Amino acid sequence: MLAPFLLLIVGIAVCPLLFAPWWHKRYPLISVTLGLVVIGYYLLLQGSVSPVTAALEEYISFISLIGSLFVVSGGIRIGVEGEATPFRNVLFLCVGGLLANVLGTTGAAMLLIRPWIRMNRYRITGFHIVFFIFIVANIGGCLTPIGDPPLFLGYLRGVPFFWTLQTLWVEWLFVVGLVLAVFYVFDRLNFTRAPKPIQVKETSHEAFQIEGWKNISFLGLILFAVLIRGAGVPWFLSNGIMVAAALASYFITTPTVRQRNEFTFEPLKEVAWLFFGIFSTLIPVIHLLNSSAHNLGHPSNLHYYWMTGSLSSFLDNAPTYLTFLTLALNLHEPALHLFDQAEIARFAAQDPATLAAISLGAVFFGAATYIGNGPNLMVRSIAESSKIKMPSFFGYIFRFTLPILIPILALAGWIFLR
Repeated sequence: MLAPFLLLIVGIAVCPLLFAPWWHKRYPLISVTLGLVVIGYYLLLQGSVSPVTAALEEYISFISLIGSLFVVSGGIRIGVEGEATPFRNVLFLCVGGLLANVLGTTGAAMLLIRPWIRMNRYRITGFHIVFFIFIVANIGGCLTPIGDPPLFLGYLRGVPFFWTLQTLWVEWLFVVGLVLAVFYVFDRLNFTRAPKPIQVKETSHEAFQIEGWKNISFLGLILFAVLIRGAGVPWFLSNGIMVAAALASYFITTPTVRQRNEFTFEPLKEVAWLFFGIFSTLIPVIHLLNSSAHNLGHPSNLHYYWMTGSLSSFLDNAPTYLTFLTLALNLHEPALHLFDQAEIARFAAQDPATLAAISLGAVFFGAATYIGNGPNLMVRSIAESSKIKMPSFFGYIFRFTLPILIPILALAGWIFLR
């Protein structure tokens, strides 16, 4: 039953490169079919309902958050004043990384990707989008539980709200600083190669302004819905608030704002179809991880970092985070329980290095592939709809992840977790 997940990942990686027209017509059918194979196996052959309902609940919560933020942010148009020099680009990404901790990586990415494309449009290339995914859609959001889904799950289980900020800020600063330094070198070369008239043109015609102000209140409503989940509010009520905010935003916002943002539902459709298959086919993968986790012995913190990170690159990082958190709790002396908030809070206080390793692995390595985190695929889709040539699935890994991201994350792990 691992085969459907593997087939889907291979399809996402290979088919857009080799069979693009065929894939773009049929990927919804392929994703749903593979997902239904797994769901049918558990329901009809195993008679096991709870894994399916849990996966569907996670998927509904995921698509409610992603979709509502996508719709609401599409009604906000940010004009960026001045020339998009390398320094200004670095400053923009830095602000985006900070904002990811307030709006979540999904909210910040959906809000900022369109102004990022516009301010660089005279010289934009795939690496501008890739580094945006690195910083805004992933690494930036490790300072608060709002920033990334695995950290939010940790908060729901009992990790104190400010634990991430107090414990992870040095690692965040180190990794963000190195990634931005590499980006500055790349962007400086790109900028100097651009013809002088293009350098002068860079967004000089725009003034800083925010259109669609009313949608900021809807963003606040979505964040409120996320936070009340931590207070024990039923998941369907929280999701209902998100959907209501998205509908109100769509019908209240002036259509010209969305038109100027070149807003379409295609990126959301792609994410919705593909992640239905991913969440469904993940069920046996997560079961395998949970059943074999105890065979790992007693991992070091560096092992936790690499195991959580490696799997978070290709699996959903939220259940991967919970899998290794469960392992660490069971190996704790005395053993602790995942569903006891007081014990989780005690674990965060007594063994912060292990929890930090799991948290950093889940958040940082989500940037390693297009499917490592929900907003990655959506950012790529928005960029492609803006006629930006993006690297393929393997191109992303071999051109950016392996030569740039992994050495930085390896250095961070060696310094802080060894």
